Amino acid sequence: MTNEEFQNLVLEKLNKIDKEVNGIKNHTASLMEFRTEVNAQLETINKRLDTTNEKIDTIIEDNKSIHGLLGEHEVAIRTLRRKPV
Repeated sequence: MTNEEFQNLVLEKLNKIDKEVNGIKNHTASLMEFRTEVNAQLETINKRLDTTNEKIDTIIEDNKSIHGLLGEHEVAIRTLRRKPV
């Protein structure tokens, strides 16, 4: 193999490696964009979950107040009336 043939072979291999590296870079960029989108959606979900938890806490406190006003037996009777037998 001559020096020129060797250089051409090395150059071909380098070009192939360069194309593969560019493909990996493009794929990595796509994955990073996807990750950013997922993190943004996760943040939105967490905010909504916090809001939901706050509303549930409010409902629980309101229920305790209603329970206190009506009395345990009255609440139990009303609950039983709503349940089908």
